[in-house]
Amino acid sequence: MHHAPLPVIEISGTPEERGRQYGEAVRSRIGEAIAYYTEAFGEASGLTWDQVTARAQLWLEPVRDHAPELVEEMRGIADGAGVGLLDVLALNARGEVIYDSTFSRLPEDEEAAEGCTSFAAHGPASGDGHVWAGQNWDWRAAVAGTVVMLRVVQPPKPTLVMQVEAGQIGRQGANSAGIALNANGLGGRFDDTVGLPQTVIRRSVLDQSNISDALRVLSRTRAHIAGNALLTCREGFAIDVETTPAGHRWMYPTDGLLVHGNHYQAGIPAALAADYRPLAADSLVRVPRAEQGLARLRDSTGPDESRKTIQQAMSDHLGFPESLCTHPDPRRSPVRQWQTLVSSCVDLTSGDYHVTAGTPCDRDYQHLPWNLYDGPHAPR
Repeated sequence: MHHAPLPVIEISGTPEERGRQYGEAVRSRIGEAIAYYTEAFGEASGLTWDQVTARAQLWLEPVRDHAPELVEEMRGIADGAGVGLLDVLALNARGEVIYDSTFSRLPEDEEAAEGCTSFAAHGPASGDGHVWAGQNWDWRAAVAGTVVMLRVVQPPKPTLVMQVEAGQIGRQGANSAGIALNANGLGGRFDDTVGLPQTVIRRSVLDQSNISDALRVLSRTRAHIAGNALLTCREGFAIDVETTPAGHRWMYPTDGLLVHGNHYQAGIPAALAADYRPLAADSLVRVPRAEQGLARLRDSTGPDESRKTIQQAMSDHLGFPESLCTHPDPRRSPVRQWQTLVSSCVDLTSGDYHVTAGTPCDRDYQHLPWNLYDGPHAPR
């Protein structure tokens, strides 16, 4: 069946100009996102959208202190889309707002953490000798219509390609320096000190032109909520960092393959250890299934075969509907149904970026019109 491809948007210029181009291009999608989150926050907590944006103001100063240009970019998005800065900030801090203690009466599985399964494969794990990275990004099915592919041209910083919800300035993607960031929610309650939103940290990571600087961003920033960052670089190196407000743990690939889901895999933080339970029980199925499927990559004879192998691996349905390839569960209310919004497959060796506009089991990869290495910092 024919599926509409994800929209591809390119922005460039000053932070404010980039934001304005972005906001104008996705104006209707930002409206759709605000309408969805108004309904979702309302159902989960009884908060109105005005109350949500008032709460989002908490992050304005911390983000400005960390990266003033990202506040300018958000202001540009707001102007271009005809909404307020706090509307855009709330879309960027949606996970952090819902994590607030007001929401603690939510059942644990309704918390904000996204379900995602990320992977890196290089060296012995990759039969074609290429370095691969990607993920299934699982989140609320109702926001599928807000997802866009964004290319940010921002010299002298690397050029970025990311999949985001309209209005977000960062989520997951890769850059022209050959660094990919794939991210996963982890869950768990930590103290209430205000930390940076995930979108801001992820964008700051992808703004770096080498892996040490990218890791330094993760080490030196305090996130508001726990999040997992899987970094892969074209030189054939990958590291996974489980970041929490109370400290970090990390792990490396085994024989060149690394898969991460939504449970702590490098070790359970001391702050949670006594009564830790995985946020998403299905993560305990998704991770080993992805590892099994991706193990076949070591026999691949070339990139086309590798992409097919990755797509097949990421289309696994064990535990359906909340399987590795996630489909909406009819037992949940529509506002709380999840699905795989995007399955991404990035060839860091060639710079080819492939995505599916929805579940990977029933649609083809969309090959993005830009090569990652069209930007500055391309490998010489």
